[in-house]
Amino acid sequence: MNNKLKNSQNFLRNNLLVKKLIEASNIDSKDIVFEIGPGKGIITKHLSKNCSKVIAIEYDKELYKSLKDELNGYTNIELYFGDFLNFQLPSEGKYKIFSSIPYNITAQILSKIFSAGNPPAEAYLIIQKEAAQKYAGFPYSCECFRSLSIKPYFELSIIYELERREFTPVPNVDSVFLRIKKRKECLLEKKDAIKYSDFISYAFSRHGKELQKRFKKIFTYKQFRILSQQLKFDISSGPTEIKFKQWIELFRYYGRGVSIEKQQLVEGATDKLIFQQSKIKKRHRTSSIKR
Repeated sequence: MNNKLKNSQNFLRNNLLVKKLIEASNIDSKDIVFEIGPGKGIITKHLSKNCSKVIAIEYDKELYKSLKDELNGYTNIELYFGDFLNFQLPSEGKYKIFSSIPYNITAQILSKIFSAGNPPAEAYLIIQKEAAQKYAGFPYSCECFRSLSIKPYFELSIIYELERREFTPVPNVDSVFLRIKKRKECLLEKKDAIKYSDFISYAFSRHGKELQKRFKKIFTYKQFRILSQQLKFDISSGPTEIKFKQWIELFRYYGRGVSIEKQQLVEGATDKLIFQQSKIKKRHRTSSIKR
């Protein structure tokens, strides 16, 4: 097993806490629940008592072998050896996820969940607090590109803050219990998904502290001033100081009140931002190798 992954796993040790977290979720006897990295099986066993079926995917070969013996006799648990990132999630039907995830692959796990063709109805993740705040945005933190990208499709909330001593080994970061719920109705029409992504990508890739200056080629000063008054934000606000609901209304006005010519300046901004970020990551990797 990859040592970095192994060393990033911190297992819950308190049965009462696991029970409490499951009770705080919406998991019931009809649910099919996927667990990422069951580890020693403490969550797995409790889940099996509360849902129809648990499908647990374990990457560590030693833990997998131990779990096979430990979970023998649990008829509603399916245990698989493999990498969740390569695991095929259901293409149809309702399912949920409940897991204490390895912190160093948080971004990859969340990307898989959010980009799934048939995402889970709900996902409950024990996750590093800082990452949870970044993805959930307001009211836990400022909105950022990541939170704004997710929120048209999912609702995110922090249900519970865990103490470090609840884990073994004890982590050196704080952890929370994060709920991700797929919206019953997406806040964007399908045809607007790419357009919205380009809109926020454009804003976050421009220079300037104030959002109004970043959008100076898109909105006139008068348009932006009126919008700031109507949506109740300060005209000098930066992109992270504006809440998601205000961003959605900005985007809706952009779709109907900005000329096609100006909208063409925004087209492809997501691809450009991804390319810029990949170049930055490549530079960091090269710098690390040289050191």
